[in-house]
Amino acid sequence: MAHLRTNVGVSERLLSVAGGAALLYDTIINRKINFLQTMTGTYLLLRGVTGFCLAYDQLGKKEVDYRPPNVNIRTSLVVNRSRDQVYAFWRRLQNLPLFMNHLKSVKVLDEKHSEWTAALAGDIGTLSWTSEIVKDDPGSMLSWHSLPDSSIENAGKITFSDAGLMGTKVDVVISYHAPLGVLGEKAGRLLNPLFEKMVREDIDNFKRYMESAGVSLTQGRTP
Repeated sequence: MAHLRTNVGVSERLLSVAGGAALLYDTIINRKINFLQTMTGTYLLLRGVTGFCLAYDQLGKKEVDYRPPNVNIRTSLVVNRSRDQVYAFWRRLQNLPLFMNHLKSVKVLDEKHSEWTAALAGDIGTLSWTSEIVKDDPGSMLSWHSLPDSSIENAGKITFSDAGLMGTKVDVVISYHAPLGVLGEKAGRLLNPLFEKMVREDIDNFKRYMESAGVSLTQGRTP
């Protein structure tokens, strides 16, 4: 029937089946006469089996939302190093995996292009894409994005400003988007809450790494 179109995702359907079955089992095994529990269990079971939720339908949700997940991170931190040092270290993109654990490698191809490889959560594989520097204002700002038709859509913008005796204020905006289609299905395994947590921790690692007494800032020279 048209009104029984699927508007419940797979994970919700599985939870509905499990919950409904548990309620009905409890009613049967304990020989309860509980109309509300029986109706709730039956509704959840049907919701899971058919993939149709009447409440969702009445709220206007007519189909499953298949949009790929996104990770958008915006944060600021102050690094106890000079602005030129902080910029130069980040500008040398192959330095990024030194403090970003979610990145396996960044291989510089030329002045504007680089190949990035990120680890999938749970270490079940990797994703690689080519990135292009969009704007480079030495000592002030660096931005980039992945090339079209990449296995994952990645973009970032880092701005650097003086923070007085405290060093350098770094404003970070990084986004990861799974493309549509088959590529998006694989990328979707990367973009989950655990991955977002990893990226945020990696940005915090940048401050600790830069302020470490053992860091050689000669690594920060651009190619």
